[in-house]
Amino acid sequence: MIEHTVIAFGGRALRVAEYGDPDGRPVLVHHGTPACRLLFDQDVDRSCRQGIRLISYDRPGYGGSDRLPGRLVGDCAADVRTIAEALGIDRLAVWGISGGGPHALACAALLPDLVPAVAVLASPAPWGAAGLDYFAGMGELNVDDTRLQFEDKPAARAKVEADREEMLRTDPEQFAEMMRTLLGPADKSVFTGELAEFLVITTRVALAPGADGWWDDSEAELVPWGFELDAIQTPVLLWHGHQDRFVPVGHGQWLTDHIPGVEAHLPHDDGHLTLTENHLEEINSWLLKRL
Repeated sequence: MIEHTVIAFGGRALRVAEYGDPDGRPVLVHHGTPACRLLFDQDVDRSCRQGIRLISYDRPGYGGSDRLPGRLVGDCAADVRTIAEALGIDRLAVWGISGGGPHALACAALLPDLVPAVAVLASPAPWGAAGLDYFAGMGELNVDDTRLQFEDKPAARAKVEADREEMLRTDPEQFAEMMRTLLGPADKSVFTGELAEFLVITTRVALAPGADGWWDDSEAELVPWGFELDAIQTPVLLWHGHQDRFVPVGHGQWLTDHIPGVEAHLPHDDGHLTLTENHLEEINSWLLKRL
């Protein structure tokens, strides 16, 4: 891994990581919530075998990236363009998972000249989307946190701070217990060993400077995203598992109905954490064909 600090609009620092062959075909990853630029070794290995130059970065407020208060999901497009220019890239594919999904969609909507293909994995749909029961099938932890964010903003912020403190000192077994209401059968089976250790490490790195990145991500998801899905003309691939309790499959079904020309896969055997383990090579191949 090679790391860089790229200066974005307003003099903000963005911490960027690169994996694989520097002459490979560039693919940028938008991490989940909360998370950071660090990528799981097995995902990196799979991508490198496919000749990919894999790029990731800390969204503002996480890890080594400066905060952008009040940011919208769509604001990430300017940061992605800045990163691409700094690395000498004029064309790159993008994928995003979970909280990174809306940010990947922002690249599809707002960067058609730079980004020829986008994949979204286990992405939430917009809050208040017509015809979507936002909470149906969602684990208790995420339901309670989201509702609190609307009902009592100071209490929600205090809970994020308390959760951050707990996550900074937790071990993989304790972390799994914190997440237990979100883990369906498929995810419970993989939340062990190296993956569990990685999720603990990436969360600690993400939250080391504070809870601002996490809070800003959550706020940005629940207000208008700064772009319209029906404006997307870039090809989009969508994957969403039926066993997902972090972001229920109803979100993936709603996005399938509202992203123009999307190619959607909604496997019954997958949850939230299994998508990259089971399908990343296929996702990469789809992106590379369009890059």
